[in-house]
Amino acid sequence: VQLQASGGGLVQPGGSLRLSCETSGLTFDDYSLGWFSQTPGMEREGVSCIDRVAGRTDYSDSVKGRFTISRDNAKNRVYLQMNNLRPEDTAVYYCAASISSSGFDVDVYDYWGQGTQVTVSS
Repeated sequence: VQLQASGGGLVQPGGSLRLSCETSGLTFDDYSLGWFSQTPGMEREGVSCIDRVAGRTDYSDSVKGRFTISRDNAKNRVYLQMNNLRPEDTAVYYCAASISSSGFDVDVYDYWGQGTQVTVSS
């Protein structure tokens, strides 16, 4: 199983990025997907997730109204559209897949991507 995150970069405050996570080696429809962020010295935190059944989504309070998660079951990909970015969004972003449930508990996720750096700075 592989998860490959991409789309990070350097952007000015107020700008946008679209993260993409390509998966392989798993039955994509069976998995809930999540995006997590991590800064140096801090624990990995849930940003957004989308479940496998009804495509229900959830967001951390800090990104509600700015970020949108989506999944393309035909392409085995999950996306995170990040708008109105702020300096505090700077982090490494990881995608993850869970066979059991969605949510922001890192322990429920079975597979992780390698992370993509997002830097928001003027």
